[in-house]
Amino acid sequence: MKQFDKIWCLWLLLVAIWNFGWPSVPPIADVLAAVILSIGVMIIKHKIK
Repeated sequence: MKQFDKIWCLWLLLVAIWNFGWPSVPPIADVLAAVILSIGVMIIKHKIK
């Protein structure tokens, strides 16, 4: 469970950086960025195991 929490926190941090770093992008870009970051975090999670 701790590994999940760390990975989820990493994903949340990256999404927050995206949202606050580029606030003027359209909502679809926010969704796309969240999906791409989620895939990246899943790859990291797979490599950790």
